[in-house]
Amino acid sequence: MGDLRVELYGELVGHLVGTDRRTFDFVTAKNAIDTFGLGSTILSESVPFDLISNRSRASRRRNFFAELLPEGTALDTLAAEIRVSNDEVIALLAQFGRDVAGAVQIYDPEAPGEPRTPALAPLDAAEVGRMLTNTQTAPLGNRPKSGRTSLAGVQDKIVLARQDNQWFQVLEGYPSTHIVKPPSVRFPTITFDEEYGFRAAKAAGLTTLDAWIENIGGIPGLVIERYDRSPDAPQGRIHQEDMNQALGASKNEKYQELGGKVSLKRIANVLGRDGNRDSVEQLLRLLTVSQAVGNLDMHGKNISMLHLSDGTTRITPAYDVVPQTHHDSDGKMALAVNRKYAHAAITIDDLIAEGESWNVHTPRAIITSALEAVDDFVRFETPVEQAYVGLQDDIARFTRNLLDGRPTGGGR
Repeated sequence: MGDLRVELYGELVGHLVGTDRRTFDFVTAKNAIDTFGLGSTILSESVPFDLISNRSRASRRRNFFAELLPEGTALDTLAAEIRVSNDEVIALLAQFGRDVAGAVQIYDPEAPGEPRTPALAPLDAAEVGRMLTNTQTAPLGNRPKSGRTSLAGVQDKIVLARQDNQWFQVLEGYPSTHIVKPPSVRFPTITFDEEYGFRAAKAAGLTTLDAWIENIGGIPGLVIERYDRSPDAPQGRIHQEDMNQALGASKNEKYQELGGKVSLKRIANVLGRDGNRDSVEQLLRLLTVSQAVGNLDMHGKNISMLHLSDGTTRITPAYDVVPQTHHDSDGKMALAVNRKYAHAAITIDDLIAEGESWNVHTPRAIITSALEAVDDFVRFETPVEQAYVGLQDDIARFTRNLLDGRPTGGGR
């Protein structure tokens, strides 16, 4: 295996040198500096383009690339498919790095079959249905040998391209456009609860994209339009990184209590660099909506930023806004709000204090507006039939408690 080539927006930006998971490193290509500038963080806040790499930050550079891979069973299965251990980052990216989150493409230019020709394979509904029931043995819907896709996360999912209402399997690094999540065996309503949470986030202005439940080949799946894909972007991809990558956190360090690298204030600081106050205010809206709907899993990998091709940044549209308080959980938020983790105990004053700690100028107005949007939404829009039966009532109660100054979980 040769050094892996790392491309961003179709431009060579560097190489992953070495194969050992503990010592491999990213080496910036001269082209990256010529194109994007010395010190540019367009690839990652953790991987600036430097002529001479800072050795003390090597582990953060390695972490950025490791965090492009999935978690849990999906990672184990991908590793087993190519007969390596699940921490062999270089070997995994060499095989599955052609289509990852954002606009990065990673591959071994010396591998047989290079250069690859990205392609689409049309799928009928029955084939998609089979893929949705087979996510444990074929993660992400990858086809053996020609599947080149990786996507972070624990939840079962497949990635597909959709054109003119036709589904396609993506091959050899063709950019997928949609994520499809099947029902969960452990939490039978969670996929359908997520659809309602997504609609609530959209009602509050946190995304303009679409998500819907679609029965495909007899399997009801949650179809989600990818925010990091666009026909108007170079090669159809928009670059992004999650806050684990930006802050140098690994795996379960996405939870504040595990490692302490990720917090809402640190995320706000990253988003607010270069004076981007709009993204910081949008983060406060995302936090408010997550509190209102009971999204306990707003962690470092569920908050991301876009790195646009012109060098500007902004928070991504909302994703994975999943109501969870009715599931078997400890009732804690993934990230503390005004030093509190217990969802039920958090009040609007805590949200305001958290926003003030980020130097948001009008946190009460922003928070109240978001809560009122959720309050209006839950009055008029109902969950799909397969969702948790008490979901609408729970969100209505959480939202009204917050607006009235009570703890979120107060009353019944």
